[in-house]
Amino acid sequence: MYDAHGKLDKGGLVEKYAPLVKRIAYQLMSRLPASVDVDDLIQNGMMGLLDALGRYEQGLGAQFETYAVQRIRGAMLDGLRENDWLPRSLRRDMRRIEAAIHSLEQQNGRPPSETELAAALDLPLEDYQRMLQDARGHQLVYLEDFNREEDDDYLDRHLAQEGNDPLTLLEDSDLRRRLVGAIEHLPEREQLVMALYYDEELNLREIGAVLGVTESRVCQLHSQAVARLRACVFEGGAAMPAARRRGRPPKNAAAGR
Repeated sequence: MYDAHGKLDKGGLVEKYAPLVKRIAYQLMSRLPASVDVDDLIQNGMMGLLDALGRYEQGLGAQFETYAVQRIRGAMLDGLRENDWLPRSLRRDMRRIEAAIHSLEQQNGRPPSETELAAALDLPLEDYQRMLQDARGHQLVYLEDFNREEDDDYLDRHLAQEGNDPLTLLEDSDLRRRLVGAIEHLPEREQLVMALYYDEELNLREIGAVLGVTESRVCQLHSQAVARLRACVFEGGAAMPAARRRGRPPKNAAAGR
């Protein structure tokens, strides 16, 4: 571990523990969607290894490999979180939209219009549409949708357990049924946007040419469609209902046993 001068041989340790980084990366990959790039995990893991080397040199007493595993995994999980790039403030705004959609649909029995949603949010229509524009990249599901308010982090919880991966949770039959119903309930124009984007794989500019609108307008329609789907699937911006969560039971349930 040390060179002839009594200094920590970082180069030799990096070479020695590089296979450990790869092993941890592939262990995580077995419980992650195929869209995650294993090379990104390895790169982040190597940064965690270098961080572990620096901190260990400062006198940490634990066995180095045990400590390094923690730092490597932590760096990989941090990298996964960073890829979920939508600002939290904007995500809160989108949850407000989802809650408004859910409330108005319950009241009126139909999908609300943009004008109705803007009024419900006490916003001018232009500001509401700008909010949708800013939310480009808003996703149907976020990792935090599976968190319980008092619980620990979703990644830390589920990637530490065999057989609990996001893809499995998203393949839940009830969730699929709700999503299919939500898609069928979308306004016709938003259904078309989603079909052209996800089925035909057109980009926003191409979809705009088909619909005869600007690319920014297509972006607004896409964001609003995702908000409508989330409002239906997650019942107005709430976290995933406990009956469909897996992993550890809620703490209050465990306490009552």
